[in-house]
Amino acid sequence: MIGQTCGLRSFREIAEEARRFLKLPRAQREPPARGKDFRRSRDPVKAARRLFAMAQPLAGTLAEVYLRNRDIDPPVGAETLRFHPQCFYRPDDATTVETWPALIAAVTNLEGRITGVHRTWLDPGSFDDRRLGKAPIDTPRRAMGELLGHAVRFGIADDVMAAGEGIETMLSLRTVLPSLPVAAALSANHLATLLWPATLRRLYIAVDADGAGMAAAEALTARALDANIEAIALCPRLEDFNEDLRLLGKVQLRGVVRHQLLLKDAARFVDGDKA
Repeated sequence: MIGQTCGLRSFREIAEEARRFLKLPRAQREPPARGKDFRRSRDPVKAARRLFAMAQPLAGTLAEVYLRNRDIDPPVGAETLRFHPQCFYRPDDATTVETWPALIAAVTNLEGRITGVHRTWLDPGSFDDRRLGKAPIDTPRRAMGELLGHAVRFGIADDVMAAGEGIETMLSLRTVLPSLPVAAALSANHLATLLWPATLRRLYIAVDADGAGMAAAEALTARALDANIEAIALCPRLEDFNEDLRLLGKVQLRGVVRHQLLLKDAARFVDGDKA
């Protein structure tokens, strides 16, 4: 279904390779980083909540600049995203701890309670087309806490919502459809196991144009259909919706998405937002 929607002829071959690692994962708990911010507790959920509480509002920070440099309109008045000027980073192969500025995103359950955080470490000195503002380190993105089924959420989902992997991907959709509730599951594995509200009737799935993304979207589609929820793929014209936003612009991206929405949702989330 999704392969046909996105115009990929060899989806089954791509997805079959991706399915080798796309299993229902256990809740991922990342060991807490060393440093004074995390010494008081070994509970990753408590550590995540503490880090988010220590971070500052997004407005006027490097994190806001990072989003704008990717042509994303930062959420207005949202407490989902914050900024930490000196967030600990420990390389995988080292015992030393570095500090980098970071975009901090709250991972929440369906009740809005924080279960984890996602960190995007940022480069304070430059922005280029290769790193797109992320810090020059091996793994500039990491999540911690209880992640399984949860997501970084923007807007309150009721009967219709969109879900995808990356924060920037979903914020790009939100930039052109600001009233559409969206959820970023942070990875292909977690997208496949995303939880949705009991009131949901239609789920739009932002598909990343790679094998893992396609397989995750297929798995989420199957779960939605089993729950009598209509599932519709949203496919970018390029690699992902943020690349569409940056290279095609808001007007073209809005058109790309509009043609993939049901007519009643186009009237509600596209035409309604213009009114």
